[in-house]
Amino acid sequence: MSRPQESDGKGYWAATIKLTLSLLAIWFAVSYGAGILFRDFLDQFSIGGAPLGFWFAQSGAVYVFVVLIFFYCWRMAKLEDKFNIGG
Repeated sequence: MSRPQESDGKGYWAATIKLTLSLLAIWFAVSYGAGILFRDFLDQFSIGGAPLGFWFAQSGAVYVFVVLIFFYCWRMAKLEDKFNIGG
């Protein structure tokens, strides 16, 4: 009979914090960086007739944020399996 694997709480939290900070950095880069800081450079390109910097500020950051939410959910499920955390 095999014993259930013990969970690694410290490793799990370290991986969770690393994932969260990485995704926050991406979110910041897209929303603040692409929409505000690099708007002038990105406006050289266009999506659907709108300048790219304007598109990121109005729509692109929201789309990226939704993708990040789904990625976070998927990755957290993998981390919970890896560290034997869960209900």
